[in-house]
Amino acid sequence: MQDLIIGTRGSDLALWQAHHVQDLLKAGGIHSTLKIIKTQGDRIQHLSFDKMEGKGFFTKEIEAALLSDEVDLAVHSHKDLETSDPPGLAVIAVPERGPVEDMLLVHKDAANPQSPFKVKAHAVIGTSSARRKTQLLHHIPDCEVKDLRGNVPTRVGKLADGQYDAIVIARAGLVRLEMDLSAFEVVELNPTAFIPAPAQGALALQMRASDHRINEVRKLTHEATRKRVAVEREVLRKLEGGCQLPLGTYCTIHEDGTYTLRAAFAENASTPATFLTLEDRDPELLIERMLNTIKKKA
Repeated sequence: MQDLIIGTRGSDLALWQAHHVQDLLKAGGIHSTLKIIKTQGDRIQHLSFDKMEGKGFFTKEIEAALLSDEVDLAVHSHKDLETSDPPGLAVIAVPERGPVEDMLLVHKDAANPQSPFKVKAHAVIGTSSARRKTQLLHHIPDCEVKDLRGNVPTRVGKLADGQYDAIVIARAGLVRLEMDLSAFEVVELNPTAFIPAPAQGALALQMRASDHRINEVRKLTHEATRKRVAVEREVLRKLEGGCQLPLGTYCTIHEDGTYTLRAAFAENASTPATFLTLEDRDPELLIERMLNTIKKKA
C-alpha cells in the first residue's frame, strides 16, 4: 500500500495525536508521513472562539487539503469537528478514547484547600469555552471568568505567570503531553458533574469517501468509543450547535446495555448551566428524550 499522507495541525498536542495514529497504522502494516497545516484557529490567537466568524476553526483547512488530494488522512480532535462531514469526506475511524474529564489547575497563591474546588473566593478563572464558562458559573458562582487562548503549554504557562488564579483545561491534552503540574493545585473535575464537550478525549480519522484504503484505516475503530461519541455528538447536531454552543454531553454504556446520557446546557455563555441525566436502552430514543427535555427547559 502506498504511504498515507496525514494532515495535522502543528501544535504539540496535534502532533502527539498524529504520531499516535501513525503508530496505530504502522502496527497494522500501513506506513505514513505527516504534513502540517495551519488553521484559522492557529492564526487568530487574540479572540475568544465566540467572537470568531464561522465554524471549524481547527479543521476547515485540513479538510480542504483532503479534498484537494494534498493529504490522504486527517487526524482531528473529534470535538473540534463539525457534526456533518463536507461532501466527499467521511470520518472513517474513531480510535479508543483518552481521558474525557476537564481539570481545574489552581495557582498555589490562589489555592484554598478547604473549598470544594480548591480555589480562593472571587478567583479569576481562564477559559474561552462557552461550555466551561456556564458550568463554572454554576459550580463557582463568585468566580470571574476571563478569556484564555493558546495551545496547552501556552495556557499552562499563562497560569504559571500569574495571569489567572486558575484555568480549566482538558485532561487528555495534559496527559498526552506529560505536562509537569507540580507547581499547581490540581482538581480533577468528575465528568458526571462537570460535563465534557461532546467527544472530548476522542480522535476522528477523516478521509475522502472514495479512497480505496478506507477499510484498512477503519480497523482502528474502537467500537465502544464510537457508540458513546455518536450519542454525544448527535445531541449537538440536532440542536444545530457548533463547538461553541454552551453544551456538554457525556455518555456511558453499562454492562446490561443501558445508556446513561448526561448533559449541561445554557442559553448563552453568561448563564449558569442546567444539568440533566437520562437513561435508556435505545440510544436513538435516549437522544430524542434528551433533546425534548433540553428544549422544554431552555
